Amino acid sequence: MPLNRDQIAKRASRELRDGYVVNLGIGMPTLVANYIPDGMDVWLQSENGLLGIGPFPTEANIDADLINAGKQTITARDGAAYFSSADSFAMIRGGHVDMCILGAMQLSQQGDIANWMIPGKMVKGMGGAMDLVAGVKKVVVAMEHVTRKGDPKILPECTLPLTGKACIDMVITDLCVMVMDDNAQRFRVTELAPGVTLDEVLKNTTAELLTDKVPETLQV
Repeated sequence: MPLNRDQIAKRASRELRDGYVVNLGIGMPTLVANYIPDGMDVWLQSENGLLGIGPFPTEANIDADLINAGKQTITARDGAAYFSSADSFAMIRGGHVDMCILGAMQLSQQGDIANWMIPGKMVKGMGGAMDLVAGVKKVVVAMEHVTRKGDPKILPECTLPLTGKACIDMVITDLCVMVMDDNAQRFRVTELAPGVTLDEVLKNTTAELLTDKVPETLQV
């Protein structure tokens, strides 16, 4: 059975490591903040100038003045620091962010990503996505495997404007987990959602994938 959004975020949280500085993209990736393993010290960073984001607020502790780069209300953990957007981007461009978890509209088989605009539609802008995929040490994508219309999102080539080229290390979808093989420049399917078959993944993917190893069953 395909994973839901929270299960995708929970699986993504397993890539976190103690002491990591992590940037979470808009949408589904923000849910990862709710699944940081107990006892793990992770510092969540936002492009608009905050290091130390806490879990999403409840109705009782919403602060309208405390927002992330996607203009969502957030909380701040003990020890959080506030600074300018310029300093925040200096952290990203200087290689001081260990990992980012982003959403995507399209991915190519060699790890290109398109996640910021659809021509002809109004968009807020690039935001920090282009800097993140270029400056962060590990880039993970968390997304649904297909569009709402059922069209594949993992393609031989992206048809939408690119955010970055050959920059994605791991993809976590509702169907599977894929890891980039740097030598082959292709994603290898490493885990399958419970009840999902490899044939089902391939049916919903037009990109060339590596399937030379038997995928594990993803632990929900």
